[in-house]
Amino acid sequence: SIQCRCNEPGANATPSPVTAEACATRRESRSNFNTLLTRTQLAIMGDIGKGAKIFKTKCSQCHTVEEGAGHKQGPNLHGLFGRTSGTVEGYSYSAANKKAGVLWAEDTLFDYLLAPKKYIKGTKMVFAGLKKEKDRNDLIAYLKDATA
Repeated sequence: SIQCRCNEPGANATPSPVTAEACATRRESRSNFNTLLTRTQLAIMGDIGKGAKIFKTKCSQCHTVEEGAGHKQGPNLHGLFGRTSGTVEGYSYSAANKKAGVLWAEDTLFDYLLAPKKYIKGTKMVFAGLKKEKDRNDLIAYLKDATA
């Protein structure tokens, strides 16, 4: 096993022991993530302004998006895209969230936001989800913009 930092947020992250193959896969996933969707493409799919309203009414009670802002009941979401679930330093995640190893991107977040408790069984997130695809697209467009 090697000491890998490629899946950890921030330059000061604690290295995790993984195989060289797993490390290469992580690097490839992060590289592929950067080519998924641009902000312009997301804006076509979702409305950033409507997503901001959804965030304010459904998410801001538990999450922040600003760099350096503290955690609330849920973790700060700054830098969300391209990050692996359960890895924000200083936040106490459920074992299920840590174990899930979800690489957050538009597609995984779209599926997760439909029904978080079904997507990650055992998560402590109490949010029921967003049933409407348009609402999820709007929220993702906002998060892509606000957490960058």
